[in-house]
Amino acid sequence: MNSNLKKRVAVSAVFFLSGLCFASWASRIPDIKNTLGLNEGQLGGVLLGLPAGSLVALPLAGWMVHRYGSKKVVILSAILYALFLPLLGLANAVIELIGAVILFGLVGNLTNIAVNTQAVGVEFHYGKTIMASFHGLWSLAGFVGGAVGAAMIDLKVTPFYHFSIVGALCLLIIFMAYRNMLSEDINKSSEQGLVFKKPDKLLLRIGIIAFCGMMCEGCMFDWSGVYFDKIVNVDASLTTLGYIAFMSTMASGRFVADYFTQRFGAVALLQFSGILIFSGLLISVLFPSLIYATIGFLLVGAGTSSVIPLSFSIAGRSKTYSPGIALAMVSTIAYFGFLFGPPIIGFIAEEFNLRFSFSLIAVVGALIAVLSWTGKPILKPASNTTKM
Repeated sequence: MNSNLKKRVAVSAVFFLSGLCFASWASRIPDIKNTLGLNEGQLGGVLLGLPAGSLVALPLAGWMVHRYGSKKVVILSAILYALFLPLLGLANAVIELIGAVILFGLVGNLTNIAVNTQAVGVEFHYGKTIMASFHGLWSLAGFVGGAVGAAMIDLKVTPFYHFSIVGALCLLIIFMAYRNMLSEDINKSSEQGLVFKKPDKLLLRIGIIAFCGMMCEGCMFDWSGVYFDKIVNVDASLTTLGYIAFMSTMASGRFVADYFTQRFGAVALLQFSGILIFSGLLISVLFPSLIYATIGFLLVGAGTSSVIPLSFSIAGRSKTYSPGIALAMVSTIAYFGFLFGPPIIGFIAEEFNLRFSFSLIAVVGALIAVLSWTGKPILKPASNTTKM
């Protein structure tokens, strides 16, 4: 196995463990809710701890990666991610759970920024776009984590023991991967400090594109089941079909996105992604039947699959900032789309209806295509001439 491939496998392993930790927590939320006797409002307050911790981590991550290098940060944060996971299962009160969730969100996003910085470096050494395949492994881990969670529930394993098993596995993965991770980050600039500064035109444009992509993802994660229930009017057993359709093409799309990026270019793929999101949501809104809505959600999943990986790939090659700081800037902008998108959908649906809300998200998808097109001269990522 050559050195580039070893680095790719090591970074891929961290993406997988990150997705596995997150999915493990998500799969046991209903159990934890029932164990602590939380109502919907209390659970909502608990769940806000995750984005709160993540937002705190965003400026901190850029500084830490720039100051200490992505390898040290990703190893430290991934270890803490694996160790903090069982804490979620130990919480005996709401305040304890909120504190654990905030810490979990904080180290999770530190891991996210650091491992994406590593991915940018591996991509550079490959001399071609491979970012989407890394994100595909995160999505694949989501399926695995959900399946393992379902099995643990069926076997009546408590969340603490479930999380401890997953955490131990993740620590083993980190131990096996750390030797082969990149020791030096590419394009290290002289910029210092936390990421409270104005991004340049490229990073601002990419940030807005990523914001739109994350808004579409967040809305599909939170509202696809409700849409199939309230608008498509399917049987209770089929309410998850829309989510499954969306997730299946989003995950699989990330494993083929790199090929299409090489074949047609990043700009063309971003444009096509925006068109797919717009078309899929429009089909679902105009023809809210089981078949057409499922087809629409399949298209939306395919469209969202490339937006974040390509955004991170382009941001990591910034000529103004180091990869860690550039990724933190873009992630900060993008994350607000993920954070505020789903609640906005709810408010608009309450005032009008859910079909109208999804129509507006279709416009957000179209905006990705428009922004990518207007940015064509500056959106082409640089590549290293080094070959495998």
